[in-house]
Parts: sequence; C-alpha cells; structure tokens
Amino acid sequence: MYPFNGSLSNFSLMMEAADMPRDENLAKVEIALLSVIFVSAAILNTGLLLVLWKRRKQVSKMRVLVFHLCVADLVVVFFQVCPQLMWDITDRFIGPDLVCRLVKYLQVVGMFASTYMIVVMTIDRYQAICNPMVKFQRRRKRWNIPVCIAWAISLVGGLPQIFIFSRVQVAPGVFDCWADFIQPWGLKTYITWTTLVIFVLPILTVVVCQVRICRAIQNNLYLKTHQDGGSGVAFQLPSRTSSVAGVSKARIKTVKMTVVIVLAYIICWTPFFTVQLWSVWDKDAPTETATFTILMLLASLNSCANPCIYLLFSGQLPNKLTVLCRRPSNGKDSINYEATVVSSLYMSFKSISDSK
Repeated sequence: MYPFNGSLSNFSLMMEAADMPRDENLAKVEIALLSVIFVSAAILNTGLLLVLWKRRKQVSKMRVLVFHLCVADLVVVFFQVCPQLMWDITDRFIGPDLVCRLVKYLQVVGMFASTYMIVVMTIDRYQAICNPMVKFQRRRKRWNIPVCIAWAISLVGGLPQIFIFSRVQVAPGVFDCWADFIQPWGLKTYITWTTLVIFVLPILTVVVCQVRICRAIQNNLYLKTHQDGGSGVAFQLPSRTSSVAGVSKARIKTVKMTVVIVLAYIICWTPFFTVQLWSVWDKDAPTETATFTILMLLASLNSCANPCIYLLFSGQLPNKLTVLCRRPSNGKDSINYEATVVSSLYMSFKSISDSK
C-alpha cells in the first residue's frame, strides 16, 4: 500500500514498500474518498469562479481575494487531488520525468497559494478595520501587490520539488515518481521546513491579526452600546482602534467569513501536518494504517470548504441554511449580538495565541 503520494508524503517508507502488495481494500476507500473530494471541489470552485468572473464589473477587494483563493484551490484540485487519484488507481505514476517533476512542483504551489491567499485576506481585513485610512489611500493601485506577493511566494516555494522528485526505478523494470533525500536528515529537514512555512508561520500571522481585529471591533461595539444607552461618559480608545469608530456591519461580516475560512484551514490541515511530522520523527509511527492514510487525504477537504463558506456568507445558499445564521433584527439586540460573537472570537484566538 502506498502512502499519500502528495507533496509531503512519507517518502522514507517507499523504497521498502516497492515490492510489497498494497492493501486493496484501503486503496478502494482512498479512491472513493478522493473521487468525492475531486468532483465536489472541482464543481464548487469552478462554479464560484464563473460567478465571480461574470460579476467582475462589480469588483470589490474581498471578491478579488476570493477569486484568487478559488484559483489556488483549483490548482490543489487538479494538480494534487487528481494526480493522487490517478496514482491510486494505477498503483504507479505513469508519465515521463518532466511530468513527474511538474506535477510535484504544482502540488506545493497549490498548497502555498491556498495558504498565503488566506493570509492576504486576513491582513486585508486587518487593514480595513484597524487602519482604514491607509487602506483608502492604497485603493487606487492597479496591481494588487499582496496577491502578487502571495503568488510569487508560491511559485518560488515549490521550486525544491523539481530537484527532489524524479522518475526513478524502484524495482527491476518498475518506475515511479519518488523523492531522493540526503540521509539521514534530509527528509526530516524538508518536512519540518514545509510545515513551518506552509502551516505554522501563516497560522501565527492570521491569529495575531484576528486577535487585533476582534479587539478593535469589541472596543468599537462596546463604545456604540454605551452611546446608545445614553451614557455621557467619554471613552478613550487607543489610537489604533479609534479609527474604527464607524465599522460597518458589512465589514464585520467579511471578518467573520475570514475567521471561518481560517478555522476551516486549521481543522483540515492540522491532522495532515501532524501525521507528516510524526511519520518522519518517529520510526515506529503507524504509517501503514488506514487512520494515518485517511487523515492525510482529508486535508484536501479544505478546497471544498472555502467556496461553501463564501456562498454561505454571501447569502447565496438555500434559505433553510442561511436562516440559522441570521442575526437578530432589532438594532440594539444586533449590537449586543455582534459584541458577544466578537468577544467569543477574540477569546478563542487569544487562547490559541497564548498556547503558541
């Protein structure tokens, strides 16, 4: 049985398993699961991409970011999920050396792009809430510099894959697309580095931004609540939060959407990177078990979740689903509701930040 042949697979066991028959039952489960993920993610992201493209004249900063997130997720779908699905069906990589290196390169490009587009979305919301004047002054620039930087990081970050992977002979007359690491530290270094730059550092960045955003909105809503209550006491807010005295409900809604996207990313990818680190740092890790394999496959569910989250918050999902997420209609109750939600988000991210 082959472990997850994605961009960060457990390469150390591949040579040992070259002549071993795979677990056909587990392979069928992998194929079924990957097929569902591939079809669902392809339809959802392609559909959302077409909707955003048709509405390109009604451009907004958040729609542009969601558009690029969709493109990144489609790279994951067609160059990570799809090759892995075909790999599980054929049991071996079928193709020349150039295709092997290109697929492996694009697999990591997709992971980088999807991750750093979420970072860009979070930083954009931070600028909109905490530094609105700076954001307003930069609004007229033709090129979206943060998006360009995210794609540049992705294209550069995937380059090591081209040199690590190649089409090699794993048994007499049997070829596959596998990696060649310097022993004994090469694999550990690479997996640890990719986990750091694709998962740990981005998560720390978005957590810090979200904590500051939630704190700013919480202070703003606290001020609004006391003003509506007729209190004549003047509240002195820090200079960083005093600029958000007029935070709109639309901006709060986009902040909530960004928070949910971040949480979905953490939930989907934490098991993947956990088992990757476990597999390279523990020689006795149960890498051949079904649980180990399924946890790595489920990471791709994040590409299904992102378009669903956007459609939910844009109000385009069926009313039966969105009615559960509606806020109270009364003005003052709405403010209290927002304060409660933001306070809860702030405490959640604060606890994550402290634990880091």
